[in-house]
Amino acid sequence: METTHEVFNQPTPLVDYNLFDTNRPLRDALKFNAPALQTTQLHELGATLGTAGMQAHARLANIHTPELHTHDRFGRRIDEVEFHPSYHALMTAAVGAGLHGTPWTGTSASPHVLRAAGFMLFTELEPSILCPISMTYAVTPALRGNAGVYADWGPKLGSLWYDPALKLFSDKPGVTMGMGMTEKQGGSDVRANTTKAVRDGSDAWGERYAITGHKWFFSAPMCDAFLVLAQAPAGLSCFFLPRVLPDGSRNAIQIQRLKDKLGNKANASSEVEFQGASAWLVGEEGRGIPQILEMGTMTRLDCALGTSGLMRQSLGIALNHATQRKAFGKPLIEQPLMKNVLADLALESEAATALAVRLARAFDNQADEHERLMARLLTPVAKFWICKRGSAFAQEAMECLGGNGYVEEGGEGVMARIYREMPLNSIWEGAGNIMALDLLRGLRKGDAVAALTKELAPARGEHAALDRLTDALPARIEAMASEAEARRLAQDVALAVQAALLVQTAPSAVAGAFCASRLGGDWGNAFGTLAAGTDFDSIIQRAQPR
Repeated sequence: METTHEVFNQPTPLVDYNLFDTNRPLRDALKFNAPALQTTQLHELGATLGTAGMQAHARLANIHTPELHTHDRFGRRIDEVEFHPSYHALMTAAVGAGLHGTPWTGTSASPHVLRAAGFMLFTELEPSILCPISMTYAVTPALRGNAGVYADWGPKLGSLWYDPALKLFSDKPGVTMGMGMTEKQGGSDVRANTTKAVRDGSDAWGERYAITGHKWFFSAPMCDAFLVLAQAPAGLSCFFLPRVLPDGSRNAIQIQRLKDKLGNKANASSEVEFQGASAWLVGEEGRGIPQILEMGTMTRLDCALGTSGLMRQSLGIALNHATQRKAFGKPLIEQPLMKNVLADLALESEAATALAVRLARAFDNQADEHERLMARLLTPVAKFWICKRGSAFAQEAMECLGGNGYVEEGGEGVMARIYREMPLNSIWEGAGNIMALDLLRGLRKGDAVAALTKELAPARGEHAALDRLTDALPARIEAMASEAEARRLAQDVALAVQAALLVQTAPSAVAGAFCASRLGGDWGNAFGTLAAGTDFDSIIQRAQPR
């Protein structure tokens, strides 16, 4: 018989490459924001994450999703979630890389920037297991509001050892933490929470309470402990709630079910009920909202970092495909329309990276008033804009692969997983409207106009469109009276800061095309509509993952 199935013109997968060494936008952002940063650790992490073995773990952790076991075979309540071994392999790698609580105890001069870069790299491999990693990062400083708990748990939250066993914290080399804030009737409006906290004595960890109620989204329920919100006599308060109590018994946390989510499949998100669960007050009674806002700031940074990493991953896959795949007589990457699309995606990805790393720098310099203000302003701005761009970005990158990008199989099948994952960071920790409102609150903290003017000043005179936007923003900020315009303001602040950063960190081909398209109006309503005179080749070459 004649051969009827010869495979050719199919690209080799993007595998066994160094995610860090090939990411020039990230490396340039690090040089700008943390010039003294030692990147050896990132080089080693990038090499590990690009291997076929780690990619297999990511695939398996998403195929073999978490399973809830509410009871053992004898009928005893156990409330345990079982994960595939690949999930634990990924968690071991993320904790070992210090992507959780280590910035609060590390010795690096720029611990938050270092951790941010590693978080972005790991997101390119597998983002959903980073949920407990992110929450551990966010809650660690909040625990200082309870000296007894922090003394016992703080060192273990910064440990580089991952132990998935459900046992007493003192018997574990390292621990992770989650959060339980929202309830079914309130969502982001946590003031509507009904879960009750009743005083139940005191001990070495301070004031102890009995918690009765529920949480509608309780992510990573197999963490060792959680910070939760509940209504105490003085109002909504923050509590430390461990899975295993100091006497070794299990706390009264009942996992009702796991969420069946669009994406984020490797991570277990659950609904739980507390049946008089023991918890300890963190901070002052009635001050739960300030506590959650502080933690939300950290997790919102991770939303921006995570989406930036997903952008980079999907761009890399699209570039890898277009470089090898031939159509109409030549490689896709040489086709003028495909060049336009890929270059446009590269601009968006680099701008997201630049803004996310800049925000991380602000967390490293909180003793500086300007940096404190920029953290307050850029956190909602970056979370809003970068995450809003994610889904459209993933769809366009998927389209570069055609039908191969739409299937759930093989290396290019990762595109479908990315596409499902993209909406999460926009929704989690406050959707777009919440971020726009948070920006308005931030504008009332200190001299926001002066801070933003200072931030944009180094790029003055580099591009006329950026100068026009820079000149217009102060009056718009001072006159901002309508919530209905808050999204547009968040968008324009994000674009202005992104443009200013690219002017300072990227080649002129990148910065010029970004300003002309995003700020100058020389752009359409979809990716791939850059002006014909754009230096497509230079932009694409800079973004190549090999």
